[in-house]
Amino acid sequence: SHHTEDSGALQKGADFVAAFMLGFDVQDAVALLRLDDLYVESFQVTDVKLLRGDHLSRAVGRIAGQDGKTRFAIENATRTRIVIADTRIHMLGSYANIRVARNAICDLILGAPPGKVYNNMRNVAKRMNERY
Repeated sequence: SHHTEDSGALQKGADFVAAFMLGFDVQDAVALLRLDDLYVESFQVTDVKLLRGDHLSRAVGRIAGQDGKTRFAIENATRTRIVIADTRIHMLGSYANIRVARNAICDLILGAPPGKVYNNMRNVAKRMNERY
């Protein structure tokens, strides 16, 4: 309408609806409306490595971790939100944080042990905190 002063409001509304439809919480989707530097990125597990059957299930299980522990660890270390929908991974966060989270998830898909991924993430998060 003519009352809207921000020309990007329509795009922000579309991003909000898309984020909610992908499975993010309403609070996380609302953050897309309020903050300018948040992005949503999605990819398939099979984009990283061509896996089938039980191997694919195990890769998704490594990302989620027992009771979602690994996913929460990645979210907290990188300040992102992650949704695991079957074999699709959706991430919401700033560009740099999404890159760190994506690298950690790709390492898990390729078969790296979670402990090694935690250590790498901890080191990267420490370097990022020193930079800002």
